[in-house]
Amino acid sequence: MASEKILSQKQGVIDEIKERAQNATTMVLFDYRGITDSESKELRSKLKESNSDYKVYKNTLMTRAFNDLGIDLSEGLTGPSALAYGDDQIAPIKVLSEFAKDHPALVLKVGIVDGEKADQARLAEYATLPSRDQLLTMLAGGMIGLVRDLSICLDLYSQQKEEN
Repeated sequence: MASEKILSQKQGVIDEIKERAQNATTMVLFDYRGITDSESKELRSKLKESNSDYKVYKNTLMTRAFNDLGIDLSEGLTGPSALAYGDDQIAPIKVLSEFAKDHPALVLKVGIVDGEKADQARLAEYATLPSRDQLLTMLAGGMIGLVRDLSICLDLYSQQKEEN
């Protein structure tokens, strides 16, 4: 039987995982085997740029935390797993997918995006979506186009009225 000190440490880690899961919009489990220490630091810095991060926990502790929250990610908790999490729905997925292109050892397993489970195929779809900033830029460009067209129409109308 484990000592009280060890059990309390494990419970602290479980509570930490639960807190991260409750505060994150997106969580992704990925296999990190074959990633060197320098590559791991590179990945962490890229995730930090998008207000995301990752941490390696024991699968048994993640299983307990997810079960307490009613989340079933059991198929992703086979073999060594790391948990990436972030506030943006797409950013952690995009960063991990881009990193995996250059580092084939990294494999995305399963994730939770806005409370919905996402398998590998769905994660791959999300990785192809434009980022939030890109979408806002596209929206602004579309709105500017409408305003420009309206101003041209009003200018032509005013010129027509002046001629009459």
